[in-house]
Amino acid sequence: MSFAASPPPSLPVSYVLPLRWTDDAGLAELTGYLRRISGLVEVTVVDGSPPEVFDRHAAAWRGLVRHVRPDPGRHGGNGKALGVLTGVRLARHEHVVLADDDVRYDEAALRAVHRLLGGADLVRPQNHFDPLPWHACWDTGRILLNRAFGADYPGTLAVRRSTFLAMGGYDPDVLFENLELIRTVRAYGGVEAAPPGLYVRRLPPDARHFRGQRVRQAYDDLAQPLRLTVFLAVLPGLGAAALARRPGPVLGAVAATVALAEVGRRRAGGRSVFPPVTALAAPLWVLERAACSWLALGQRLVFGGVRYAGVRVRRAAHSPRALRARQAHRHATPEGRRT
Repeated sequence: MSFAASPPPSLPVSYVLPLRWTDDAGLAELTGYLRRISGLVEVTVVDGSPPEVFDRHAAAWRGLVRHVRPDPGRHGGNGKALGVLTGVRLARHEHVVLADDDVRYDEAALRAVHRLLGGADLVRPQNHFDPLPWHACWDTGRILLNRAFGADYPGTLAVRRSTFLAMGGYDPDVLFENLELIRTVRAYGGVEAAPPGLYVRRLPPDARHFRGQRVRQAYDDLAQPLRLTVFLAVLPGLGAAALARRPGPVLGAVAATVALAEVGRRRAGGRSVFPPVTALAAPLWVLERAACSWLALGQRLVFGGVRYAGVRVRRAAHSPRALRARQAHRHATPEGRRT
C-alpha cells in the first residue's frame, strides 16, 4: 500500500531509527522515506555517525524528524542497541517501532503494528527484500527456513514503551540484539506477536556489505546451541557422504531443504513477496552458514569474540534462563520495583 497524497491523521506511534553511517550514499533515499513517514508517526533518528556526517544529516533532516546523538551515559559494544535505548526513552508514545535504516514501512504495516501492540508487548513483523539481487535472493533462503520453523528475525521490532522501561531495556553488549530484546520481553513475562503475514519491505545491502556480514551473522547462532550444532554437523556429514561415495543422503537433504523453504514461502501469503527461486537458494544458504559457523566458533575460541563496528563483541545473546534470573533479581530489588 502506498501513502496517500494528502497527509493522513497522525498515529500515536513513535518510530526509532538507530543509525551509524560513515558515508551518505543513501541519504537522499532515506530522507525521502523519512519525509513520508514523518507525517504519520513521530520519528526519532539516533545518529552515532562521525561528526561531519552527523552534521550533514542534521542539515538534511532539520524540521523533519528529531535527530539526536546516542545517550553518552550509556555504554556497550552494540551501537544499534544503544540507539534503541536512547530512542525509546525519548519516545512520546506508548507504541514504539524500532527499525534499521534499510527497513521501509508503508502506512498499512504501521497501522497493523499499532493495532497489534494493543494486545502485545512486542511485535515481530516479517521482512522481505525488494529489490532482489542475487545475494538478497540467497539470504532469503534463510528467511524462508526460519518461517518454516516459526518466525524470522527481522530488522524491525515494535514494543510497548512502558514494558521496555519496566524491564530495564536490554543488554547493549550483545551481538544479536533483536534476539536479546525478544528474549528479554519474554523473560519479563511480556506477550509477543509474530504474525507471519505482516510484511515490511527491506532494502538489500550491496554485495560487498553482504559478504562482510557472513561470519558475523553466523556468530549469532552461538546464542542458539541446538541450531549451531545442526550447522556444525553439515560439513562433516557431507565429508562422510563423499568418502562413502553415497550421494543419495546428500541429494535427499538438498530436496528436503528446498521443500522446507517452500513451506515457509507459501505460509501466510508469502508467495506475494518471495519469488519461487528463493526456495531453491535455501541449500546454498545452509552450506554457507555451515562453513561460516565453524569460522564463527573459531573467532570465539581464538579471539574471544567477533568484530562488529570496530569493537569485539563476545556474547551473541543471553540465554532465556539467564534473562529470567536477571528479571527475577530486578523485581526483587527496590530499584527494580521503582522502574
